[in-house]
Amino acid sequence: MEASTIPELVDAAAERFGDLEAVVDGDLRWSFSEYRDEAHRVAEALIRRGIQPGDRVAVWAPNSAGWAATALGIHCAGGVLVPLNTRLGGGDVAGLLDRTSARLLFTVTDFRDTDYVAMLAGAGGAGTVEETVVMSGPTPAACTRWEAFVTEADRPDLSERTGLVSADDLCHILFTSGTTGTPKGAMLRHGAVCRSYRAWGAAVGLREGDRYLAVSPFFHTFGLNGGILACLMSGTTLVPQAVFDPQVVADRVTEESITVLPGPPTIYRSLMDHLGGLPLATSTLRLAVTGAAPVSADLVGELHDQLGFETVLTGYGLTEASGVSTTCHHDDPPNLAATSSGRALPGIDLQVVGDDGLPMPTGEPGQVLLRGYNVMAGYLDDESGTTEAVDTDGWLRTGDTGVLDQAGNLTVTGRSTDMYICGGFNVYPAEVEAVLAAHPNIDQVVVVGAPDDRMGEVGMAFVIPTAGRHVGPSAVLSWAREELASHMAPRHVEVVDSLPTNPGGKVLRYQLRQVAAQITAG
Repeated sequence: MEASTIPELVDAAAERFGDLEAVVDGDLRWSFSEYRDEAHRVAEALIRRGIQPGDRVAVWAPNSAGWAATALGIHCAGGVLVPLNTRLGGGDVAGLLDRTSARLLFTVTDFRDTDYVAMLAGAGGAGTVEETVVMSGPTPAACTRWEAFVTEADRPDLSERTGLVSADDLCHILFTSGTTGTPKGAMLRHGAVCRSYRAWGAAVGLREGDRYLAVSPFFHTFGLNGGILACLMSGTTLVPQAVFDPQVVADRVTEESITVLPGPPTIYRSLMDHLGGLPLATSTLRLAVTGAAPVSADLVGELHDQLGFETVLTGYGLTEASGVSTTCHHDDPPNLAATSSGRALPGIDLQVVGDDGLPMPTGEPGQVLLRGYNVMAGYLDDESGTTEAVDTDGWLRTGDTGVLDQAGNLTVTGRSTDMYICGGFNVYPAEVEAVLAAHPNIDQVVVVGAPDDRMGEVGMAFVIPTAGRHVGPSAVLSWAREELASHMAPRHVEVVDSLPTNPGGKVLRYQLRQVAAQITAG
């Protein structure tokens, strides 16, 4: 019987894959049996601390083997995992700890010369946290060292606790990426994430013996579920990467014979720019899985030619839908990844609807709706927000716009909130960006609406030039006027070195809209 809870998944992986290598982190190498034992040590320590089923426990730390084992241990104790973004400040984290009523916090004091315990204390701390466990780095007097936390004393009967966990119980409270504003806490269930990522792993062709370099942060819904859980399900070796560094990634691909490297398009582009157009000296890479931003046919070709990937796939998901809803399949035509995000996983309904709520004809854009087992239980302590997001028939309003083809493949064209109105005409930035991205000297481009006294709003393009090339605002504007209708052509161009993104690689458009408003106001 397939596992329907994360504790069942941990036990099943140890039974199926036993002595195979499960996790590699520096000199640390765990088999699947040892990985289970480490997770169970954490679970037993949590039970000794009085953690009850449904209690919330937070992790605020970079990717590591300890992060993964701690998360699984929280689940095996019946707790609810609260992963926290390592980019957040102490005040933001204190607020999230209070919002979730987290009883314990696992963190570090030595990540990038940052002491998270000191950051949190400087913000006044978190009132609900009873104990802070330091996983690495110096341990302040008021905290507990990792080794002391997991030291064996009496060993509670863990099977009794894991047996209490059901498929309908909450497993994570994951805060949304915040690309449009304040993050919300999406509550996800054991059964939903187990079923979603079992289907996803089969679709993309994740298999026993693969070696998976996890650059997506574990506090992100895909890094957590598509990394830690999917590897357990498939017998794949998990290689956590704390910080994305192109040279380190290139070295680890070679040293650890990495076969699977998922991530947003930005990581592949950064890696290829670092290599200066040269191929990897030795590449065992076979599978790239990407999303979070449009993928061009040129990028797909470069991933094959320069990095050696055999298969490049794209997918679509959001935190409120357990992180994955559609995907290309490993046996799809190679060009599908450059034109769509694939089709819905089994058991998930997908619609594209117009303003009247009725399905749009094939090829016509509308709002993307999802319904199925993967939809969240709701937002934490936000009934009105939950009702606004999920209607009475169970359809999740994603806020994304897209089109469906005859085969049911989804092409996401943007966020409905990204649309702006120029002179009475709706403009969807993704359509403009696709045209501008074809310019040979443009590597990345993001278009947002900026206030305009005459037109209401006009487009402003933020452009990153192709490495080693120059592109000026006037050249971009000329290209746009030649290739686009007048209302779609941006009126302003800013050439920049980088774009603000969240840890999942999604561009923070609301920040760019703020910048655009300031520029046009000045």
